[in-house]
Amino acid sequence: EVQLQASGGGLVQPGGSLRLSCVVSGFSFDDYGIGWFRQAPGKDREGVSCISSSDGMTDYVDSARGRFTITSDNAKSTVYLQMTSLEPEDTAVYYCGALFIGKCNPDFYSYDMTYWGKGTLVTVSS
Repeated sequence: EVQLQASGGGLVQPGGSLRLSCVVSGFSFDDYGIGWFRQAPGKDREGVSCISSSDGMTDYVDSARGRFTITSDNAKSTVYLQMTSLEPEDTAVYYCGALFIGKCNPDFYSYDMTYWGKGTLVTVSS
């Protein structure tokens, strides 16, 4: 059974940090690009960051660059998103998605993901 299990969300004050995890199972981690996406209330889902498991390439959208860091632990089939300097505008449900033979680049987020996981809610509020 294919699963992408996102976790690590929660309530954090502005300026705080959170680390999200996406644990993958049921398919070969090395054959997929993994991306983090988010959907804020009343808005469309948008890409945040991605990583290619095969070559380690990463990408960040402008709003995440410099504040978020994506990493992967291939032995654990897990992708992490370390988020710092969080702002209320970062409040959203965060999802991880997997794209078969997906190479991480700025176009990654426009493709239809092969698999999606359930989201984890991040709330940034004082």
